[in-house]
Amino acid sequence: MRFAMFCYAPESVEWRKEDDEAVMARHTVTDGKLEAAGKLGPNLRLMPTSTAMSIRGGAEPMVLDGPFVETKEVLLGFWVFEAASLEEAIDIAREYASHMPGGGLELRPVKEFNPGVGLK
Repeated sequence: MRFAMFCYAPESVEWRKEDDEAVMARHTVTDGKLEAAGKLGPNLRLMPTSTAMSIRGGAEPMVLDGPFVETKEVLLGFWVFEAASLEEAIDIAREYASHMPGGGLELRPVKEFNPGVGLK
């Protein structure tokens, strides 16, 4: 069974560079253990919520600024895909959202922190 683990912390807290480096060093040790066991997939860091938007599902999907969907909704899964621009990414998200009777998608740029190993 595979798991996705989403890391949460207050976005308003600014870490000192040395604190971030210490945490990442400890993460790297755990990453190494999982990589050696063939259990680590990609490790991605979400960009700030100021870069996010939500796309509401339906026949005419609507794009909203911000990452926040209704709190009564739950996170069901996620996609990772490439797009040449924000506009292309929104078009892709609109297509997915048009398949949905409701709910919403959060679109946010990511950058790769550690590619991990290929999972089978």
